[in-house]
Amino acid sequence: MSEGEYLPQPYDPDAPLFTVTVAARLADLHPQTLRGYDRLGLVVPTRTKGRGRRYTLRDVQRLRHVQQLSTEGISLEGIRRILALEQQVDQLQEQTVRLMKLLRRTEEPAASRTFTAGTTGFVHLGRGDVRLRALTTGP
Repeated sequence: MSEGEYLPQPYDPDAPLFTVTVAARLADLHPQTLRGYDRLGLVVPTRTKGRGRRYTLRDVQRLRHVQQLSTEGISLEGIRRILALEQQVDQLQEQTVRLMKLLRRTEEPAASRTFTAGTTGFVHLGRGDVRLRALTTGP
C-alpha cells in the first residue's frame, strides 16, 4: 500500500450531498427553517429529479452565516442584501485576480514579437536598431 492511500480523498464543496434533515443538523437549525430560507431565496439548494432538496457543504456554511446574522438582530431582508453584497465582493475579487494575471502577462518583455515594416522592405524588430531585409516573392 502506498503512503498516500490512507489520506482522505479530495472533496467537492459544491457537490449536492445532504438532505434537508442532514443539512439542518450540520447547520444546527430546524429543517423547517431551511425550507423557509429556500422559499425566501437566502439559501437555495439544488433539486433532485423527485424535487427533493440537496445541500452542499457551501450551502451549510451559508446557512450558518445566515443564522449568525439573524442572531445578531439583522432582518431577513437585510441578510438577503448582505449576502448579495458579499457575493458581489467575491466576484470582484476573482475578477481582480484574473485581471492581475492578464496584466502580468502583458508586462512581460515582448521585444522579439514587436516589429514594424517599412515600404522599402526592411523590418525593424523591437526597440533596438536591428534591421532585416524582408523576404519577397516574385521579381
